[in-house]
Amino acid sequence: MGLSRLAALHGVATSYSPSPDVTVSVPDDTVIAVLAALGVDAGTPEDVRTCLAAAESRSRLLPPTVVVWAGEPLPPALAGLPSGSTVTVEPEASGPPGRSGGRPSAPLSMRARPAAPAAPMAPEEGGAAAAPVTPPGEAAEGAAAPRSEEGAGAPRFSPAESDLSAGAADAPSEAPADAPVAAPRSSQPASAASAGAPAAASASPAAAPRPAPAAGAASPDVPAAPLPAWWIPPPHGVHRIHVRTPDHRRATATLVVAPPRVPQPAERTHGFLVQLYSLLSARSWGMGDLGDLADLAAWAGRSIGSGFVQVNPLHAAVPGKPTDPSPYRPSSRRFPDPVHLHIESIPEYGHVRDRAALDDLRQDAAALSEAVLNKGALIDRDAVWELKRQALELIVRVPLTPGRRADYCDFLAAQGQALEDHALWCALAEVHGPDWHSWPEPLRDPRSPGTARARSELLDRVDFHCRLAWLTATQLAAAQQAAEDAGMDVGIVHDLAVGVHPAGADTWAQQEAFAHGMSVGAPPDAFNARGQDWGLPPWRPDVLAATGYAAYRGLLRGLLAHAGALRIDHVMGLFRLWWVPEGRPPTDGTYVAHDAEAMLAVLVLEAHRAGAVVVGEDLGTVAPGVREALARRGVLGTSVLWFERDWEGDGRPLAPEKWRRDCLATATTHDLPSTAARLTGDHVTLRHRLGLLTRSLEEELTADLTDTAEWLALLARLRMLPEGDGDEEAAVRAVHRFLRRTPARMTGVWLPDTVGDRRPQNLPGTWDQYPNWRLPIADPEGHPVTLEEITASPRLHALMEVLRPRTPRTAPPGERRP
Repeated sequence: MGLSRLAALHGVATSYSPSPDVTVSVPDDTVIAVLAALGVDAGTPEDVRTCLAAAESRSRLLPPTVVVWAGEPLPPALAGLPSGSTVTVEPEASGPPGRSGGRPSAPLSMRARPAAPAAPMAPEEGGAAAAPVTPPGEAAEGAAAPRSEEGAGAPRFSPAESDLSAGAADAPSEAPADAPVAAPRSSQPASAASAGAPAAASASPAAAPRPAPAAGAASPDVPAAPLPAWWIPPPHGVHRIHVRTPDHRRATATLVVAPPRVPQPAERTHGFLVQLYSLLSARSWGMGDLGDLADLAAWAGRSIGSGFVQVNPLHAAVPGKPTDPSPYRPSSRRFPDPVHLHIESIPEYGHVRDRAALDDLRQDAAALSEAVLNKGALIDRDAVWELKRQALELIVRVPLTPGRRADYCDFLAAQGQALEDHALWCALAEVHGPDWHSWPEPLRDPRSPGTARARSELLDRVDFHCRLAWLTATQLAAAQQAAEDAGMDVGIVHDLAVGVHPAGADTWAQQEAFAHGMSVGAPPDAFNARGQDWGLPPWRPDVLAATGYAAYRGLLRGLLAHAGALRIDHVMGLFRLWWVPEGRPPTDGTYVAHDAEAMLAVLVLEAHRAGAVVVGEDLGTVAPGVREALARRGVLGTSVLWFERDWEGDGRPLAPEKWRRDCLATATTHDLPSTAARLTGDHVTLRHRLGLLTRSLEEELTADLTDTAEWLALLARLRMLPEGDGDEEAAVRAVHRFLRRTPARMTGVWLPDTVGDRRPQNLPGTWDQYPNWRLPIADPEGHPVTLEEITASPRLHALMEVLRPRTPRTAPPGERRP
């Protein structure tokens, strides 16, 4: 009993429910190991009693991080302050977060009173002055365009972080008690609530699209609630709050003030989903790059009327030979990988003196592309990076112009310590290898005197890697600008991986924030009886809370700086994650809860600042209430056609009008078969060939055929398949007609589907058996196709005719009116 109570105080589950009628107990050894990773010694019964007594005897006036949603009731931590308490809020600087020289704002001083509530008030953007909240039902300023909440032409915010600390946390703080109303039923199955999981809020989005609320306005799903008369609403941001009670107790915490919802797409829109490395053009250096991304966005927006292009995570990879090709196991999620640079687009490229060396490198790069496109070779990331690295070594020798130098210096100042640490890790990895655990002892600590000496000795290499981060950021910005210039409503949708490699830059620079000896994964379920271990160390919820979520905020700012939207892989991780102790099977893991209110508030705040849409990947096991809590805050879900069935009814395919509105609807993802492979059953024979089936080939094919036949029958009944049976291309078009008929805000088209590619980019459960993350986009016969060939494909144009607007977004240059 004592261990369970201690675990609950720290958000650690002692049981979980994989299905509504099943409860599984977590082994005590697992609970003890997880508590140890959180700094709690529960190794013996006496240790448990001691830690439990200490935890229960503490009385915190405020949790380490306090969340206030603009226009909504104050959280219990503030609403319940003793009458007469003095409250002082020190607002963050009014300039963009992370930039030096921001204008200091005057502190807000107030005294808690039990007086009758006053009318709800909202802050003036960027200041402390208050104004009435927009009443429910009235039009709010700040329309639904992705950047409307910041105003037209609003500046993008820098991704640097503020290093706020509020002292040690005892446990993840509790969410406010105000539970929202129930939301529409999701069409996807969800597991029952698990012990240790946060109590999730729920809400009911309206059936019709609404504009995004104005700054400070209440959520459209919750009536504007009166605030205490004594409360002076601070502006949106991350502030410091100080409280002193009449009996002289004091507390200081981080205060996160967030708007009620993230920005929404201005209108229903469609776009492409693509793994960038797989998109080779005639000018690529062996794999797709940011130049290709900008070109795809410009073409898709202008010629097809697309509103977005979603890409895989572009995070920095762990260097090595071979480099782990998975974009979902990076060295750092904070900084992008320079392997994605389009070399010729760097301004200094044209001023390199050693043209012969550059020409040789370009010829080698052309040979790499030729091998991939015409000789059956796989994409070789290491070979591509070696050529680009040599070219970049020549390019950085070219002096920057005064304007470029000033821009680079601004970038360095904005990124601060985080970039210095990342660049130093890259420099040290060149000398000592990519696993910092094997480095000389002094270098394993990023703050040791030995590391400081190494920083000085490697100054040139540190600057080299800082320069690459800047160059990559400028090309990311150029890609988003190309999308906006092409009329895209959203633009580039970047992807946030669940975690990072245990030996990478982030775990070295932020060692105190990670639970070492733990790995994130998934519990056993109907699809994987052994569970999953993803090899990604989790963040410690207690450290995040104690530091005001500084690392998380910095991560989001970096990703959102040049994004029209952000996709969050396994978005359920904002609520809880499955931790697996090192050396144990995934079945011996348990859930550890985050403060979901704080995680969501930081996400909503940073998305608001960037004017970006947020899409959560919420496939698989989802605890009750999670989808509703995300929807309440405007986070779109992900709906994949083949999984959308009436799970609470007859289990048949879900009619299009019954799909949820607030989602990205698609036919497939990078982890699933292409639509052509799904329709033909090719994905089953592939898995059989690789020994991945758990039943006989005949049984699997029969089940797959039955599933597909049900969908095709529905498409035929809805008159979406006029060509009849047996036409694969027509069936792919019918699938997308169906997606377009759903109310989904965003419809995603897997780019390989447009040319009939049958191969998955990633086949879960394989490593060496299948070339995951190394395949170029190909036609139905497996012949690679270039970006130029894709955009000219009759099959693509026939498919996109189903989705694109009837009038072109822009006319050809020669036909434009003066």
